[in-house]
Amino acid sequence: MLNRDKAKQIVNNFKNKKILVVGDLILDKYLWGEVERISPEAPVPVVDVRKETVNPGGASNVAWNLSSLGAQTYMAGVVGKDENGKILERLLIEKNIKPVTVVDESRPTTEKTRIIAVSQQLLRIDRESKENLDKSVESLLVENIKDILPVVDAVIVSDYGKGVVSAALMEFLKNSGKPVFVDPKPSNFYLYEGITVMTPNRKEAYQCIKAEKTESVESVGRKIMEELKTDTLLITLGAEGMALFEGDSITKIPAKARKVFDVTGAGDTVIAVLSLAKVSGASWKEAAYLANYAAGYVVGEIGTAAVDPETLLRLIPQ
Repeated sequence: MLNRDKAKQIVNNFKNKKILVVGDLILDKYLWGEVERISPEAPVPVVDVRKETVNPGGASNVAWNLSSLGAQTYMAGVVGKDENGKILERLLIEKNIKPVTVVDESRPTTEKTRIIAVSQQLLRIDRESKENLDKSVESLLVENIKDILPVVDAVIVSDYGKGVVSAALMEFLKNSGKPVFVDPKPSNFYLYEGITVMTPNRKEAYQCIKAEKTESVESVGRKIMEELKTDTLLITLGAEGMALFEGDSITKIPAKARKVFDVTGAGDTVIAVLSLAKVSGASWKEAAYLANYAAGYVVGEIGTAAVDPETLLRLIPQ
């Protein structure tokens, strides 16, 4: 377990850490409204939109979580030459995140638009490209990252499968000498060998090794660790909490959510808190417990959300 005094020691170190996030930038848009009737054109609700908001999503939500917790945060990724790209870069700066972005004229900035009414998501609309980056864009991104790596304490790879994470990028990051924490995409599993830790959810973990649903989480975790040649793994299990694998031991951590409105971005919060806590002096168990408390908080919020140090500490019992 983790008590509040120990948590304070760890959280107080957050402000002294510098973290680089690398991955797929997404602009999250929200249309908030009310439903009072069904459309006469089709059996669907008519949403009367009352407001529109935007947040950093995908890898940039990881960066937002880190910045909100007090870490000095850098965000490396790709945006399109469009209005959404400008909006996203502005949001990063507003949230004290240093953009290390590359503009790719051949692709749009990834956008996810969610329509929400009566505290429920009714529909999501995606605009994106999943093509691999052009080699020239990839090279420019790596060059930009090279300038940042000497000053950071760790690298988080937030892989949403939109083309940014590649073999060349992963080899470069793994050879950097920095701890590399990965929130994975199963299709890129083969790229993660030799990383520090990976944080898949249950579905992703099973997909990574093409395991049958009847196989135990313990068995799946062991196989992932063997294939990645890593000593540590964290699998998030939704309402069942988390399973932390360290060497030969497995620690089950019960979920802490009191209410669940929206699981959007919960994995982003987990990788952000786990990584930041670990480089701030926490053991793996302590870092996992902190991440679990933080995830329990954000799933009680609608849409992407970030937790601050004061809120995080309040969640932890004395």
